[in-house]
Amino acid sequence: MEYAIETIGLTKIFSDWWGRARVYAVDDLNLQILPNEVFGLLGPNGSGKTTTIKMLLGLLHPTKGHALILGGDGTDPKISKRIGFLPEESYLYRFLNARETLDFYGRLFGLDSKTRQVRIEALLEMVGLKAVASRPVGTYSKGMARRIGLAQALINDPDLLILDEPTTGLDPIGTRQIKDLILKLAERGKTVLLCSHLLADVEDVCHRIAILYGGKVQAQGRVKDLLQQTNKTQIVTDTVSDAAVSRIRQILSDEHAEYEVTAPMEKLETFFIKTVVEAQQQATPTSGAVSTTQIGDFLTAGGRQENILDKLVSTSVSEKTPAEPVQTEAVQPREVVPPTANKDLLSKLTQAGASPQTERVSPTPVETPSEVRQEEVKKGVLDKLTKNDAANPPSAIRHPPSKDGGSGHA
Repeated sequence: MEYAIETIGLTKIFSDWWGRARVYAVDDLNLQILPNEVFGLLGPNGSGKTTTIKMLLGLLHPTKGHALILGGDGTDPKISKRIGFLPEESYLYRFLNARETLDFYGRLFGLDSKTRQVRIEALLEMVGLKAVASRPVGTYSKGMARRIGLAQALINDPDLLILDEPTTGLDPIGTRQIKDLILKLAERGKTVLLCSHLLADVEDVCHRIAILYGGKVQAQGRVKDLLQQTNKTQIVTDTVSDAAVSRIRQILSDEHAEYEVTAPMEKLETFFIKTVVEAQQQATPTSGAVSTTQIGDFLTAGGRQENILDKLVSTSVSEKTPAEPVQTEAVQPREVVPPTANKDLLSKLTQAGASPQTERVSPTPVETPSEVRQEEVKKGVLDKLTKNDAANPPSAIRHPPSKDGGSGHA
């Protein structure tokens, strides 16, 4: 049988400065996780949970033993592209907003722009961050950062989802939302490996669990089998009369059984969510994340079923097909002109260009009547001046008598 995750004698020993074995982080770990299963890996701090995950993903090399993930090595790109991983701390680029962050991770997985756009909007709606998608993720609270971290873990539609403390920092609504999402993913053929310190969350969603301590498995099995108390009986009924309760008490007393008759209590989580949902129905404004119950269409089909992503891809191809001729018409509006037409057009352009040049002959200057009259006037004045100079030489010019009675000759 092919397991989604299988570890065989997996061991990790951390050495000191001199190479001496100091810490057995994981000691002879043997796990078999089935496909389409939610498996909980539990244990106190330092029990080896995160170290196990890092060895599964190839981030750490085991000291001995080996691990198989999706039937192969976690370092193989063909395997890693089918894995979604949410680490304990979300490592995000703080200056990118939510859409840019998801687009970045989508590009790392080689998704085309059409697929990235569809998945980004679906994931933002699913994790409740669509209203704040334009804010830099560095301004997000820890709970909102976990939401966008979960979205990036799902951008590649993984077959195996590894979640390390996914509900840390989340409010009760976000926690409930993550648990519902995990259950829906399991119903649709996904495998989920969950590590969490919140045991109530693990109890709600996990099919099987393994409890680690000191790097070793201390207990493993189905949650129901491990938690069920076979030495006690619980009866829950609707409201009954006091007479019926008295008869039940008498029967239990005759059986010499210890009993307690009380009214059942609602979980605080359920009461909290009900109160907030009523506030949301009244359209009370909020600046934080919004709880939704939607799941992305590309996550709603399992690997063995008809994948809705295939429909999205085929739809995108059909939408692109009629658009291509429009683009080619816009890019190539010119007609193909034969060489003879080009030669005729060139000769016409040459003739058209030559005709203006032949007309550009330097014109003969033509005198206008006004210019002739002005020239005659100038000539007449010059002749008079010449005659006057000839009749009156400079020596014959007389000067007016001086004041002292002189003759006035020079």
